[in-house]
Amino acid sequence: MPAVVELHSADLPTWTAAVAWTTLGLGLACALLIVVDVLRRPQRMAVMAVVWPLTALFGSLLWTAAYLRWGRGARRGHDQHRREPPMAVAVVIGTSHCGAGCALGDLVAEWLIVALPAVAVAGGYRWIFADRLYAGWVLDFALAFGIGIAFQYFAIAPMRHLSRREGLRAAVTADALSITAWQVGMYGTMALAQLAVVPALAGGRLAVASPQFWAVMQVAMVVGFVTAYPVNWWLIRAGVKERM
Repeated sequence: MPAVVELHSADLPTWTAAVAWTTLGLGLACALLIVVDVLRRPQRMAVMAVVWPLTALFGSLLWTAAYLRWGRGARRGHDQHRREPPMAVAVVIGTSHCGAGCALGDLVAEWLIVALPAVAVAGGYRWIFADRLYAGWVLDFALAFGIGIAFQYFAIAPMRHLSRREGLRAAVTADALSITAWQVGMYGTMALAQLAVVPALAGGRLAVASPQFWAVMQVAMVVGFVTAYPVNWWLIRAGVKERM
C-alpha cells in the first residue's frame, strides 16, 4: 500500500493550530479547575474525582457546567444531602463515567504508540493490518475497555458490597455494552476525519503528535457520548447499571 502522509501543524493552515490549541487549552483549564474544586469538595464516590476532570478534557465548558450543577461535593467537614437526580441527569453522569475510562485509554494508547512504535505490533500491525492506524484502534479499544471496566468496578463494588470477583463480573455486565457504544461513536468520527475529510482537504492524516489530532479527538469523544447515552439509559432503567 502507498505510504501514508502524516500531517503535522507545519503542514496545515495556521488557523487550524490556533483553533486546536484554544480548544485543548480550554479543556485542560476546565479539568484543572475541577481538580482544585474536588480537593476542596471531595466526591462521595472516589472514582468520580477522576471521572469529572477527564471528561472536562474533551467536554470543556459543557462538562464543567455539568459538574458544577450535578457533580459537586460538599465542602470538607460538611454533610451532603443530595436528592436522587432525574433520570436524564443520572444517565449523563453514568455515560460520562464510562467515557472517562475511554478517554484515558485512548490517550494512553495513542501516545504509547508514538513513544514506542513497536507496541503497535500487539494491536496487529504487520501481521493483521498493513496500516498502523487500525492496530492503534485495537490498542485504543483494549485499554479503553480495561480502564472503563476498572472505573465501573470501583463504582459498583462499594455500592453493592461485592467481592472482588463479583464486582468485576458486575462491572463487565454493566459497562461492556456502554464502552462499546462509546467507542463506535468515537471511532466513526475519527475514521471519517482521518480516512476521508482530512485526506480530501489536506492530502494526508493528522499526526498524533499534532494539536489538530487531539482537537478532532475532543469532537470524537463528544460523539461517543451521544452514541453511548441511549445505551446507558437502557442499562440504568433495566437495573443493570447503578445510578451515580
